Amino acid sequence: MEDLQEWPFTWEGRGGPFTILLAPGVFAPTRTSFEMAEGIRINPGDTVIDVGSGSGVLSFVAARLGAARVFGTDVNPKAIEMARRNAVLLGLATVDFREGSLFEPLVGIRADVVIGDVSGIPDDIAAASDWFPGGFSGGPTGAEVPVAMLEGARDHLAPGGRLYLPTGSIQDEGAVLRAARRIFGPRVLKLRERVLPLPGKITESAMVRRLMDSGVVRFIRRGSRMLWELRIWECTAPPER
Repeated sequence: MEDLQEWPFTWEGRGGPFTILLAPGVFAPTRTSFEMAEGIRINPGDTVIDVGSGSGVLSFVAARLGAARVFGTDVNPKAIEMARRNAVLLGLATVDFREGSLFEPLVGIRADVVIGDVSGIPDDIAAASDWFPGGFSGGPTGAEVPVAMLEGARDHLAPGGRLYLPTGSIQDEGAVLRAARRIFGPRVLKLRERVLPLPGKITESAMVRRLMDSGVVRFIRRGSRMLWELRIWECTAPPER
């Protein structure tokens, strides 16, 4: 029988505080979520797309910062169900969650802001951790899903629109940034940078060592701890196409 347990989570980051519900199989806010919320710029009246919206937390932040319309998408039907419930709990009728991969449910919709916090964790690391329940990870190198998101964003960003992107040394970061610069040219600006601990249960696994040896991921060792680097980027579309 399916586990129906739910629990409250209070968001204390930008746009908060507010309380949402989480459930098994739904991506919970992480330190990346907090850093993304601090980095995004929302102007009053903006239309926002939140790709890989999970429980909906960054969609709700965007709405509370003044966005007129927010569209959240997620390939995980459990996440969409929970996000819709959370929108009702918060009284945010301007937030619309749609099930589907990346931009697939948003045909014809263009936004002033795209929040691109999709999974960027290599499949093997995701399988060994509990960051992405249900197997919704970022591909063999952790770059495949973010690169697909960047490609799709070209048809959904208004001229001069802004895309916010997290990258990290826990994935093939170079591949993601090469795609971003190919699409956005010189209009890729680093906003924030943090060093975060790698969960202990995956630090010494053979899988992590294999990814390090291949050059896909890069970690910093400090004593017995392994750390990874998180960066938040703002990518701006040209003013005219």
